[in-house]
Amino acid sequence: MSTNIFHLNQLTNMAEIQPSASAAKDGKPRARKVGFRLDMTPMVDLAFLLLTFFMLTTTFSKPTVMTLNMPKPDEHSSEIPASKALTLILGKHNQVHYFYGVNDARSQPELHTTSFASEGLRQLLLDRQHRKPGSVVLIKPTNEASYQNLVDALDEMSITNQKKYALVDLDRTDRELLKQNGL
Repeated sequence: MSTNIFHLNQLTNMAEIQPSASAAKDGKPRARKVGFRLDMTPMVDLAFLLLTFFMLTTTFSKPTVMTLNMPKPDEHSSEIPASKALTLILGKHNQVHYFYGVNDARSQPELHTTSFASEGLRQLLLDRQHRKPGSVVLIKPTNEASYQNLVDALDEMSITNQKKYALVDLDRTDRELLKQNGL
């Protein structure tokens, strides 16, 4: 019973008007000044209730993760046959330079250029997968390539369902090939 009276008193005291009488020195009655006090406690409680409600009912963005399989340390790197290799060199200005095979002292590959658009790199990977199933894609980023270029290339591997691909360092013969082609 006493708690109900306390709540009733609290509700009546939320906004109360306190009149104050004032009389002029010459005896004429003046307008009454009304003091107003607003209790903001219920508004704060409501704000916290709403904040809690929206925090508990919202869904946070789920992190996207890409699986990366690394070779075992005791395994030696295996040679990739040139007939099954497709080498991608990620260059500046969002360009992808590519050639079929591997670049070594015995061969002089023909360098082609494409973009990260769906009719560019994706179409190249799908055509290669259709013509030579089981091929290996070697991804070699240059110093001028951005991190986004590497992420885009890895996304294309996932989109086109490439089974075998590897990130490889750019070597001297690849740099010479780029210089010969004016890139």
